[in-house]
Amino acid sequence: MSHLLAVCIDCDDAWPLAHWWAETLGARVRDYTEEDLAKLRALGVDRIEDDPYVAVDPIDGDGPVFWFCEVPEAKRVKNRVHVDVVGDVDELVARGAAVLDRRPDWTVMADPEGNEFCSFPAG
Repeated sequence: MSHLLAVCIDCDDAWPLAHWWAETLGARVRDYTEEDLAKLRALGVDRIEDDPYVAVDPIDGDGPVFWFCEVPEAKRVKNRVHVDVVGDVDELVARGAAVLDRRPDWTVMADPEGNEFCSFPAG
């Protein structure tokens, strides 16, 4: 039997997008150990902000890890899989999201890099 390991989101710049989603999900960007930093340096990456693969972990350990993975190609079409969140649309827009479509019970949005997600009101 399989189980969910992580949700991976392709992106242009992993560091800022991971931080955006960490705040959106009430999660945290994973801390870097000395071993992690040594691996990055071995790959020619001197600053953690330049890490092409950034993990976002749930604070309480409940839920999947989100990985933000830099890819060379630009996003071209609608995502076939998306994330649903409970959140305030105006706050998300103020932080860099865009409204794509308003539905009666949810709002279709895009994160700062254009990845679609849906926001549902609390309650």
